[in-house]
This record gives sequence, C-alpha cells and structure tokens, in this order.
Amino acid sequence: MTTLTKAAPPLARRPRHPYRAALATARGRTGLVLVGLVVLAGLLAPLLSGHGPTDQSALTLAGPGTPGHPLGTDDLGRDLLSRLLHGIRADLGIIAIAVPLGAVLGCLSALAAAAHPLADTVVQRAFDLILAFPGLILALAITAILGPGRLPVITVIALAEIPVFGRLLRTGILVQRGREYVTAARVGGTSGGRILTRHILPNAADPLVVQITVSLTVAVFIEGAMSFLGVGVRPPEPTLGAVLSQSMPYLAQAPHFAVGPLVTVTALVLGLSLTAEALNREIRR
Repeated sequence: MTTLTKAAPPLARRPRHPYRAALATARGRTGLVLVGLVVLAGLLAPLLSGHGPTDQSALTLAGPGTPGHPLGTDDLGRDLLSRLLHGIRADLGIIAIAVPLGAVLGCLSALAAAAHPLADTVVQRAFDLILAFPGLILALAITAILGPGRLPVITVIALAEIPVFGRLLRTGILVQRGREYVTAARVGGTSGGRILTRHILPNAADPLVVQITVSLTVAVFIEGAMSFLGVGVRPPEPTLGAVLSQSMPYLAQAPHFAVGPLVTVTALVLGLSLTAEALNREIRR
C-alpha cells in the first residue's frame, strides 16, 4: 500500500538584497521620490533661482506670482524661491556631514566598548553624560562656546547621534556574540578580531542603516530649531529654519512667506520617514 506524502512548502527566504527590496515597495518608492525631489532642488539651486539668496529689491512681501519672483519676496525684498532653494542646499550640506560623523564616532565608541569591560564602562558613562543634557541646552552651550554658524549646528547634531549609534551597535554586538555561529567560529579557532569583523558586524549592521535614515530626519529638526531660535547659521545665509523664523512676524500679513519652508520640511521628513519604515519592515522579515 502506497502512501502519498505532501511536500512541505519551501521555507521563506530573505531576499539577497533586502535594501533594494525595501526601496522597491510603495513606501520605499514614495520616500525616495520625495527625498530625491528635495535633494535635486537643493543641488540645482543656482540654476533654478534667478536671483541670489541675499539680493534685495524694492518689492517687500510681494505675493506669489510676482514677475521675477514666483514665490514672492520676504520683508527685505529678497526672492523667496532663491532663499528656499539655497536653504535646502545649506541644510543638506549640514546633515550630510553631521549624521555620518555622529554615526562613525558612535560606532567607533561601541567597538572600543566591545574590546574591554573597562572601556565599556567609560564609554557608557560618556553616553550618559551626553544624554543628560536636553537638546536645547546642549545647542545653547555649544553655540556659547563656538559662536553661531555651521560648525556648532554640525557639532550639536553629531554629539546627539553618537550615543544613539553607539548603543545600537553595542546592543547588536552583544546579541550576536551569543549566537551559535559565533560559538562555532570560536571553537573552530577563528580569532576574536576576525569573528568581530567577518561575522558579528555584518549581522549587526542592518539596524544602523535604518537608524541613519531616522537620524537624518532628527537632524532636519535640530537644524531647523537652532536656526529658528537664532543660534544656528548666521544670517543672511538662508536655511529652512531661518526662513521660517523670519516669516513668523508676517504670518497674518503674508502667509505665503512660511509656506515654502513648511512644505519643504514636511516633504523631506515624510520622505525620510517612509524610507526608514520601508527599510525597517524588510530587515525585520
């Protein structure tokens, strides 16, 4: 008597390229489009704007559609489109330096902590010290030392991200160290350094990729908040936060003044958030 056995369904496999798969989803594509449009506008700022960001004219608070000024002008007669585009360019330059710097320093701190228990204690107390300062107090303290400008903004963002990346990688290393494949590699005579670089770090890196996208979003808010409070980039250089801050006294008289930076920040943050969510969902599969 023959018995028929039903073949077991194949096990679900994670795609070879999870990042590519994540960015191919609806969330990933939408996020990439939004971020890409904002980045492209910033990169092409000199070509898309017919005026310099600090050029003044006699037209003050002109509305959208004014000849030569598609988005109107600000209270000093400066072209809002030009200031918006160059503000995007300035913001992208700041976060493109600050977030990778914070990520690298945080990861190096985590690797140092993984090397020795004493180093781990020192690094964790340093992280606690940074996290003990509220973001606003940290920004004011750094600005008081360095003065307003790009450098204090970059410093504040990088400092805020060091504990985030450091503790995330440290947790990943501790989790991976307890896995069977690490024990097998250690029993097989593989050196500790090789286990760390060839086995542990590649498997602990996925959350860092998601965190970079999240940190870019946080950096946009930090830069905007510092510029809004007047402790960021020096005027008259435009940033999104600075343009938004300058529009506050004129919201009733010229609401168009604030529309450009608000829409841009919303698009950038939404795009980064959708991208981070798509990456996180694919990595956790």
